[in-house]
Amino acid sequence: MPRTLFDRIWDEHVVADLGEGWALLHVDRHLLHDLSGSAGLEELATRGLPVSRPDLTFATADHAVSSRPGRTGETYDKGALLYRSLRDRARTAGIRFFDLAEPGQGIVHVMAPELGITLPGTTLVCGDSHTCTNGGLGALAFGIGTSELVHVLATQTLRQKKPRQMRITYEGALPFGVTAKDLALHVISTLGAAAGAGHAVEHAGPAIDAMPIEGRLTLCNLSVELGSKIALCAPDQRAIDYIHGRPYAPSGANWKAAVAAWAELRTDQAATFDKELSFDLADVPPTITWGTSPEHAVAVGGRVPDPRSALDPARRDNWQAALDYMGLEPGQRLAGTRVDWVFIGSCANARLSDLRDAARVARGRKVAPTVQAWVVPGSVAVKAAAEAEGLHEVFREAGFAWREPGCAMCVAANGEQVPAGARAVSTSNRNFVGRQGPGARTHLASPAMATAAAITGAIADVREF
Repeated sequence: MPRTLFDRIWDEHVVADLGEGWALLHVDRHLLHDLSGSAGLEELATRGLPVSRPDLTFATADHAVSSRPGRTGETYDKGALLYRSLRDRARTAGIRFFDLAEPGQGIVHVMAPELGITLPGTTLVCGDSHTCTNGGLGALAFGIGTSELVHVLATQTLRQKKPRQMRITYEGALPFGVTAKDLALHVISTLGAAAGAGHAVEHAGPAIDAMPIEGRLTLCNLSVELGSKIALCAPDQRAIDYIHGRPYAPSGANWKAAVAAWAELRTDQAATFDKELSFDLADVPPTITWGTSPEHAVAVGGRVPDPRSALDPARRDNWQAALDYMGLEPGQRLAGTRVDWVFIGSCANARLSDLRDAARVARGRKVAPTVQAWVVPGSVAVKAAAEAEGLHEVFREAGFAWREPGCAMCVAANGEQVPAGARAVSTSNRNFVGRQGPGARTHLASPAMATAAAITGAIADVREF
């Protein structure tokens, strides 16, 4: 029977068929961070249970630690307890903990791919909804809740119901000034934030084959904003080249065997999906959000929609509430809207290629005097590589603050927030009400677009740079 990429990985990991679509799956990799990971290890200890496979579990502090230069785990006092708990519980259990300033520390969905922890064909879970990021390397990766996290710690298995499947096929090439982040926002705004609910999504087609791995990671990262907790791209030579030589990647004879196995991770030509959709990349413009959901997005040269044009009353009310919160008017052009803050970071866009994109726009220019602008690398390795290329000096000379690795202002769980009423252009993945701080007004965009906004002091079309 023809199988999809998802089917192949799922079938390989079924420990027991539980009936009615449910299965007990083996988990190959388990990632922990300081919010959910700390709580999970505490509960396991309370129950007197050991960690089943500490060798398959990896921990790092990212959400609740400060990104201030020179920070320690105690710099943000409200996150210090979480940091210490994760560090101490992980070490006691024999779990590899990547401490602050240590190679390997960083945002959990940045450090796992760069260390070779994320591998094609593996199952990978984490107590974080953006775990689907790791599907960019062909892993079956998804976020789990705290009770599920404890179950994995105790048994290295997880009870899951097999989702329906969707394939999105991409043709053509991204136009000048357009990135994977623009593509992701374009797809979500076109299909809606619930289009992928209940589905595992395979991103496929010639355009995905041509897309760099870090672009695929960004596309899979934003797939949860489409409603899909699982997203995958088939591993290919680009993925193999990306993984080769990384610390936790197979080596020697094991490497050759792994590459041979990864070559089989393909969707059969005759396999069918519950939904099939397609996009032509030539139609994708530089895209930015205007409202309080990633689906509230338009071309940077476009206008904010008028709620009266929405046929559905619920959507009409949703749009109006979003405009009220964002302080925008129906029909208003986004380009030229004044900006107070710019944040370049997060598990969506804090990798080296993202910082290079931003630096190309920042080089030789200055941040507008009315803007506070931060660059937060996604990991210690990203920070070191960027500094080796001199990117930190480009940013500093332009007027950006160069920070320490972590989630920082994306979720504002470490006290780093956009002030109430202030308008931010952010490379993160969510623009929900209060996401970057109570009353913060967030516009999601690519690193290049965010940099253009920092330079001009307003939302701007990066193609003009």
